[in-house]
Amino acid sequence: MIADLIPSSQIIELFQKCHEDHPFGKFFGECTDLKIKLDSCFRQEKALRRKANFEESKKFNEKLKAYRKECERQENDIEEELHH
Repeated sequence: MIADLIPSSQIIELFQKCHEDHPFGKFFGECTDLKIKLDSCFRQEKALRRKANFEESKKFNEKLKAYRKECERQENDIEEELHH
């Protein structure tokens, strides 16, 4: 598949050139193959970004959970000191 071999930026350039070279043909499917490849490339990039964002959010949530647990521990320590 061409989307695996060519970065999206190059497909965008090819797609734009196709529109420039075929001002009327673009309305009749002249550039459809490139559009399909571009859409596929964008979907792949989005999936990669989504996965990276998900991994980052998991790390953030783990840190947040640890922080909250530490805050709760400190509050309990303070309460315990006040009652003694």
